[in-house]
Amino acid sequence: FPVSGTRHFSQVVKSNGKHSFQRAILDSFPVSGTRHFSQVVKSNRKHLFLVDTLALVRRLEGEGVPSKQAEAITAAITEVLNDSLENVSQSLVSKAQMQKIEMMQESNLSKFKAEVQSSQGHHFSLLQHETEKLRNDIEKMRNELRYEIDKVTAGQRLDLNLERGRIREELSNQNAETNNLTDKLDREIHSLRAQLEAAKYDVIKYCIGTLVSISAVGLAVLRILM
Repeated sequence: FPVSGTRHFSQVVKSNGKHSFQRAILDSFPVSGTRHFSQVVKSNRKHLFLVDTLALVRRLEGEGVPSKQAEAITAAITEVLNDSLENVSQSLVSKAQMQKIEMMQESNLSKFKAEVQSSQGHHFSLLQHETEKLRNDIEKMRNELRYEIDKVTAGQRLDLNLERGRIREELSNQNAETNNLTDKLDREIHSLRAQLEAAKYDVIKYCIGTLVSISAVGLAVLRILM
């Protein structure tokens, strides 16, 4: 990063699992003549950071720090800075990533809604099909049951009519037999009456004959006695 005048570096220090921000202020780095721009320090990750290491080394050397120690301190500061910025960049989510995540979530939600609607429509169609099938089966069973009931009813009616005819025939036969018996009894009664009448006449005749005989005997006895 080319800078004129004063340059400020922000150092991110991570300790005990929490991020704390420490501002390291590097004041008054002179920029004159031919400027050595930032040295590219590449970490083990994909991010690249630009650090003005030459100005930092010269600043430390100006403060009385030996050259090797200044370079080592600069390398350590640069590594810490890069690692800290790397950690911060990894812990934060960019707006593009957020939009991408939102779009993915919306897409997944739309897909889920479409699947739910499709599933509901499919299940509703299956339910309608099963309901229609069940209704047809019930109607078929109802028709079969009605046919069986009509068949049984017709058979029972036929049997009942036959039974009625048989009972009527038996009643007719019984009535005929009863009439025959009645006629026979009437004839027997008339015959008995006739026999009784004949016997009564005979008894009367015998009684009259007996009385006549007794009268004749009595008259004969009276004549003898007189």
